[in-house]
Amino acid sequence: MAQAVRQQTQQPTHHRITLNTDGQPHPLENTLVAITVTLGLVAFVTAFFYSLHLVSSWAGLVGILTGAYGQYRSATTAERYALIIGLGLAGVGFYLGMAHGGLFGGVVG
Repeated sequence: MAQAVRQQTQQPTHHRITLNTDGQPHPLENTLVAITVTLGLVAFVTAFFYSLHLVSSWAGLVGILTGAYGQYRSATTAERYALIIGLGLAGVGFYLGMAHGGLFGGVVG
């Protein structure tokens, strides 16, 4: 029981936000996360403006597609977590954009 007697030394904790929790680099997966979250935010914010339905619906659609491929390729839980947040934002933006006029509303036909 030597481990019970030894002094436990605490290592200084460095809090960093990282998607590579397994210690391996994942450049493609991290890029997909960044694209999905960015498009999700754009789609979500522009969905609240009726006249920006083209931006919100297209950004939402592309965000959903990149998020789905990112989920397929993801290697860590942190990547999957960020992708789900981005997918949710992209989905809400896409559906509100579709309700306000759709992908081609007023431009075609």
